[in-house]
Amino acid sequence: MQIRPLFIAIFLLIIGSKSIAQKQYRPAIHFTPPAGWMNDPNGMIYLNGVYHLFYQHNPNASVWGPMHWGHATSKDLIHWKHKKIALYPDSLGTIFSGSAVLDKNNTSGLGVGNKVPLVAIYTQHSMEGEKAGRNDFQNQSISYSLNGGKSFDTYKANPIIKTPNLRDFRDPKVFWYEPTSRWIMSLAVGDHIEFYSSANLKEWKKESEVGGPTMGVHDGNWECPDLISLDVDGKKHWVLIVNVNPGAPAKGSGTQYFVGDFDGHYFKPYDRAAKWMDYGADNYAGVTWSNTGDQKILAGWMSNWLYAQVVPTEEWRSGLTIPRVLSLVQTGHSNNDFLLASKPIQQLEKITKEGIIGNNISLSTPYLIYKKQGLAASRLKLSLDTANSFEIILSNDLNERFIIGYNHNTAQFYIDRIKSGITNFHPDFAATHFAPRFVKSQSMDIDLIIDKASVELFADNGLTVMTDLFFSTKPYTKIEVRAADKKTNIKSLRFKRLRNIF
Repeated sequence: MQIRPLFIAIFLLIIGSKSIAQKQYRPAIHFTPPAGWMNDPNGMIYLNGVYHLFYQHNPNASVWGPMHWGHATSKDLIHWKHKKIALYPDSLGTIFSGSAVLDKNNTSGLGVGNKVPLVAIYTQHSMEGEKAGRNDFQNQSISYSLNGGKSFDTYKANPIIKTPNLRDFRDPKVFWYEPTSRWIMSLAVGDHIEFYSSANLKEWKKESEVGGPTMGVHDGNWECPDLISLDVDGKKHWVLIVNVNPGAPAKGSGTQYFVGDFDGHYFKPYDRAAKWMDYGADNYAGVTWSNTGDQKILAGWMSNWLYAQVVPTEEWRSGLTIPRVLSLVQTGHSNNDFLLASKPIQQLEKITKEGIIGNNISLSTPYLIYKKQGLAASRLKLSLDTANSFEIILSNDLNERFIIGYNHNTAQFYIDRIKSGITNFHPDFAATHFAPRFVKSQSMDIDLIIDKASVELFADNGLTVMTDLFFSTKPYTKIEVRAADKKTNIKSLRFKRLRNIF
């Protein structure tokens, strides 16, 4: 008669430990779905004071499966409200990645009266066609909303672009190009990007393509493109963002980009070599919000296809990086030598609490910050007089540690998560990742955003960026800043807590 109560006690203990684990790793300041699986952000657009986020979503399991478009909204890109699923699979297939635009002039004719259509453009993927070995299972379709994204109607004449029998033909990103009065679509097609134009979002003409084996990295297929313009000293330059899986510097999936010119028909890169947006392992499929004017704001999927489906969370998997404002920085002697910089959005200040402020701190001995309740969520900003070698170590009383460092001799930043906690779910997770420093300035600034299971590093005003996950057995409670050269001095230090957004 004692077996049943003992069984119940053990069962409750197991359920309780799982619940604690879920709570421990669920982000405090990053968007994550309430349940189920998430990967690529889709259809991001700013409408009437509200940021819309759609995303690849399997609501029925915490692993990849039949893709829907999940939906959430925010007024500040920090606090999110979960909405009902926006797009469901239909007879043409599941709903893969894509974009959304506001058709202000009703070029599509889908508007009614004074209701301006919000048009979602996406890939439909036929699982049956793929399983049958056909080459026509990825096509482009549209749906439209007349109530600001609350609900969508499917366009009856889908698909709008049929595949020319190519197995990889997906991820349309669309914007309005004023000089030619046309919508422009960037589409990922195997090892290159194709550009299409349309006057009405329904009928499309192929304009050109760029890529192939002589441009960028091709260890895997090109995916999730985005073509944006950014001004430098009054001149417009174009940035083609291309995600690739695998082939990233930290292995697995990552985001490369190319800077060049675009005339509505052709994109001409200044340099065909890949540049990387993020040198960490966990920022992929990033694209920008539409309808934000000159400011370009990007967010990515905070995971990696190497291990995304086996990380130690079960009720939900994956989240979104902190949204980042993009800019171009001219770094060389050539007029066309640019790097893409990323900085966390200013809105983070809204959730910033009081913290530790220090100036002119000598690192003759390590500088320590201890928070018994844990370091998440927090932000650490350092300004160093000299760019000597240093390390910032996050740790707990189990001697699990996550190390962010800089090696002056190699001019490289690095993140070491080899002993960061739980790493045995994939052989490539326990690793050290490296990133170049792009400037030779004696001084250096570091901006770290720390959450329950992630760190985002922005160095030198966002010229070097690294995003990495971790899964410590217990929360990290200590930060130690130490330098190899005991004469190293921290000009200023700001450590502040961030309020939980949920």
